[in-house]
Amino acid sequence: MNICVIGTGYVGLVVGTCLADFGMNVTCVDKDKEKIDRLSRGEVPIYEIGLEEMIRRNLKLGRLHFSTDLDAAIERSLVVYIAVGTPEKDNGTADLSQVFEVATRICRKMTEYKVIVVKSTVPVGTAKKLREFIIEGREHNVEFDIISNPEFLREGTAVDDFLHPDRIVIGGDSERAMAIVRDVYRPLHLIDTPFINCSNETAELCKYAANTMLALKVSYINEIANLCERIGADVSQVAAAVGLDKRIGPHFLSPGPGFGGSCLPKDVKAIVDVAEQLGYDFKLAKASIEVNRIQQEVVVEKSRRLLGSFDGKVVCLLGLSFKPNTDDTREAPALVIARNILAEGAAINAYDPVANEEAARNLKDVHYFEDAYAACEGADLVIVTTDWNEFKHIDFSRVMGVVRTPNIYDTRNIYNPQTLREAGFTYLGTGRP
Repeated sequence: MNICVIGTGYVGLVVGTCLADFGMNVTCVDKDKEKIDRLSRGEVPIYEIGLEEMIRRNLKLGRLHFSTDLDAAIERSLVVYIAVGTPEKDNGTADLSQVFEVATRICRKMTEYKVIVVKSTVPVGTAKKLREFIIEGREHNVEFDIISNPEFLREGTAVDDFLHPDRIVIGGDSERAMAIVRDVYRPLHLIDTPFINCSNETAELCKYAANTMLALKVSYINEIANLCERIGADVSQVAAAVGLDKRIGPHFLSPGPGFGGSCLPKDVKAIVDVAEQLGYDFKLAKASIEVNRIQQEVVVEKSRRLLGSFDGKVVCLLGLSFKPNTDDTREAPALVIARNILAEGAAINAYDPVANEEAARNLKDVHYFEDAYAACEGADLVIVTTDWNEFKHIDFSRVMGVVRTPNIYDTRNIYNPQTLREAGFTYLGTGRP
């Protein structure tokens, strides 16, 4: 089967590569020629575990192709995936301009039946609008169907998530199209992956509902952490006890400086917008956004209280990506924290195993270093903002020898407080007495 994947961001690149690994003939299309040239050479512009090896293998086997020729890719493909960006507008709504730009090209080059699969995260009702747009604009009176197929990929583990998903959601009103898409995912059916067949609207809502639930769990445990600090309880033990309840589960009950990335913040705001357009006040989603904003302020406040003042101090940030195993710094708590600390007169040293370059695009007045110990040199406070494995095994006797003042703020609770205190550090955690 010939498949076209439009967009080579995190989602499009992973989807296209994994489908090629399933044995499909896949063409990934992007208008960025330099990016396409790099990908054609097997050079991957993003950090994603296992992706580079899979791309190179499928390039060698001739199943994966990268191109800027969208028209040709559409013409020869039965299934066309739309995986372009839907960034957040200033008012919190999703920007669908790239989706409809692609739809315009499909209108011109659709000369035979196509299954158009919307993989981009889009508001509820987009498939319906897209269908009407294509019917009105198509140059040839040929049949087509639109399938809503949301992605549930986590950055850093996206390849594994695609190959071993919790579920596949296929939304549409055509059994013919749904059967074709089920056939695309046949290797996943063979490993007993649950398939949910539903309407376009239901599928579109599934994505927003899932991410809002995850955001609520993160915000909830951060609220519990703040309460723990006031009553002398340990949030790690509270989270463990709560997570053992099978009705709740342990996932996303790790306290920290708040959630970030390209999905959760944008999608929670988007579902609030969808609700408001329908005249509904989604109070829980709004509260999650507010709790997340406050949690980043809590990190700054606790740091200020420890140092007395940021003025003239040096703060070291370990971790800049919004989570480990990715170089994505979009909506990363570390960047918000850094801006607030800089505004109060501190200098900032920073180190991330892979995200220094990406962070530097948006955060200029920071000194970036190539290893953690160099970043800690002369620091009055070391704040661990991302729980990379590398940071879990830091030699703190070495850190003690280079910092100016031995203060550690472990926002992710990855260290033993007693061990660090015995080593001479003043220790702050999240939700720990």
